[in-house]
Amino acid sequence: MFIGMNYVYEVHKARSFSRAAENLYISQPALSAMIKKIESKVGMPLFDRSTTPIQLTECGKQYIKTAEKIMDLENEFAYYVGNLHELNSGHLSLGGTYLFSSFIFPPLISRFRKAFPHVKVSLFEGHTSLLEQKLFAGELDMIIDNYSLSESIYDKKIFMEEHLLLAVPSSFASNGEAEEYQLSVEDVRNNVHLKKDFLGVPLRKFQEDPFVVLRAHNDTRERVEAICRRAGVKLNYSLRLNQLLTTYHLTEHGMGASFVSDTVVKNLPPDPNIIYYKIDDPEAIREVYLFYRKNKYLTRSMVEFMKMALAEIGTM
Repeated sequence: MFIGMNYVYEVHKARSFSRAAENLYISQPALSAMIKKIESKVGMPLFDRSTTPIQLTECGKQYIKTAEKIMDLENEFAYYVGNLHELNSGHLSLGGTYLFSSFIFPPLISRFRKAFPHVKVSLFEGHTSLLEQKLFAGELDMIIDNYSLSESIYDKKIFMEEHLLLAVPSSFASNGEAEEYQLSVEDVRNNVHLKKDFLGVPLRKFQEDPFVVLRAHNDTRERVEAICRRAGVKLNYSLRLNQLLTTYHLTEHGMGASFVSDTVVKNLPPDPNIIYYKIDDPEAIREVYLFYRKNKYLTRSMVEFMKMALAEIGTM
């Protein structure tokens, strides 16, 4: 019954069907027919046509009050949408594993906030299964992860490429048999390990050393298992942990060799107690993605964050 309320409102303002019709650029008979149609849906007249100028009935007065509330809400919503479009308001919820939440998100969020200070940004960190659960439920707009999520449910954009490296405590005697394969932190930061002519180390040189690894059902652990199978070696797992950063810190303290991503090496302070080695295996290379729900409406905040994130990674 409030479809066409602008016609009723114009008659109320003009207090005349003829003047209202002129203001609306329609004929008076057409306007009268429209008002009668609305009155029919309401179930009683909105105007007292016996007076000059025309007056509202009691029902008509209440109709106008309700119409003004609707128009106020429409204006408020239009203002809200305008602010969202201009990013003068809004919310962006992001998620990542502990690794990406520690190293990748902070500079991106900082840049985004500087560019769009009125958008509220939240960051949730957790393991992959929990991140996917929250992304599916709509609690998160986007996540960054190196795990493969269902392509039937999620869309993705390639964010960056990671490379697994072997990290060995410098105190291990096995390093003496692999000097020609060694990489420093500066070598990794300069992407020496990405050069095709730089050789990967044979893992058999370290198969007697203790290793700290991630627990099963983790992307890194699954890749390490595949790498070892292809290399025909069985490593000595001394500790099984939940976080890649924890395995790295234990390697710093000489408790075992570990497999770490070059993302970790590039972002942590240099440690002279660790020597790095390239791994020549396709499983040592993995892509990191920005994931979001398929068919989800991409807000302006999401679009701008993705543009900013992909542009920044392209300069690294």
